[in-house]
Amino acid sequence: MLWIKAFHIIAMVTWFSGLFYLPRLFVYHAMANDKISQDRFKIMERKLYYGIMTPGALLTLALGLWLTFSYGWAVYKHAFWFHLKLTLVGVLILFHVYCDYLRRQFAKDQNRRSHVFYRWLNEFPILILILVVILAVVKPF
Repeated sequence: MLWIKAFHIIAMVTWFSGLFYLPRLFVYHAMANDKISQDRFKIMERKLYYGIMTPGALLTLALGLWLTFSYGWAVYKHAFWFHLKLTLVGVLILFHVYCDYLRRQFAKDQNRRSHVFYRWLNEFPILILILVVILAVVKPF
């Protein structure tokens, strides 16, 4: 089970690397004025989303489910920290999907937001990461 847990953490780190980097690419993309740069950002965003973020997310979720049911749902079903963690994972999934929506807007040259919006958006997954790690390690509730 420790191997599954290790790969779950590796997948989670991979997913979060994309969740941190894609909004940063949006910052630079929103500031780009020339077509060559804009086209380059479109390629980078697509490859990051489909090549790193989405596989990382899917592996994180699959391995997390494996761990949950291997340890036994009965162990977790009354643990408030675990339900809060699952809620935050659901929020991350929504954020992941929202990033794809934004990526598709950039791909169609239909971005309507400034680089400042994306700078703030870039901070969101950091807050979720802090909370999830504290919940998983400290188990305060």
